[in-house]
Amino acid sequence: MNSAPIPSPASSTELPLFPLGTVLFPGALLPLQLFELRYLHMIGECERQGSGFGVVTLTQGREVHRPGTPAEQFEPMGTRVQIERIERPQPGLVMVWCRGVEKFSIQATQQRSDGLWTGQVQALPPEPAVQVPEDLQHLSAHMHDILAQLSEQANVVPHWAEAWQLQDCSWLSNRWGELLPLPLQMKYRLFALQEPLMRLELIGDMVTHSERSPQPSTTPPGSPGQKPPANS
Repeated sequence: MNSAPIPSPASSTELPLFPLGTVLFPGALLPLQLFELRYLHMIGECERQGSGFGVVTLTQGREVHRPGTPAEQFEPMGTRVQIERIERPQPGLVMVWCRGVEKFSIQATQQRSDGLWTGQVQALPPEPAVQVPEDLQHLSAHMHDILAQLSEQANVVPHWAEAWQLQDCSWLSNRWGELLPLPLQMKYRLFALQEPLMRLELIGDMVTHSERSPQPSTTPPGSPGQKPPANS
């Protein structure tokens, strides 16, 4: 009798890493304004190879490296992105619009001579599809109104390129995590959860029971007149 094959763990891959003072949820759009040489090199390599890079959340250091500042340190999980649009308005400046695709865990890192971080990363499994329960339907209805308002704003790249999955706990909780004006550490805790229903329940508690409930931002990154948040 032949035994079933034992599934092997997901293999790790090398990915350029971009430490930022933000948390990028899967599906979210991130505009970047790049001028540091290490990131100009990175984008050029991504263009030639047709590949993306990884966004990780800073815990120490700054987005723009300056002599004498502490070395960058970042969280152990990040988001792989795909590049959707690149513009070069002037020499030495690149505008990039990229979108979060999937979460990964970092197995090892190293820093190149040009200052660019790279990591051996392992993609995390997709979150399970979980229907939004009845007691959290108000979050779905509220998010529908917010997204409808945001979709009326002109943007170079659509804020959300996919159909709204307002009844899926993972997609809905990611949009709330993306838009709520929360402290960075709290955003990362929500991001790091792999149980979408638990994430949505925590968000529901924040929105419903807080004395001063945080409200979703109606100007997500990349809106007209808003400066790109990274490396600027």
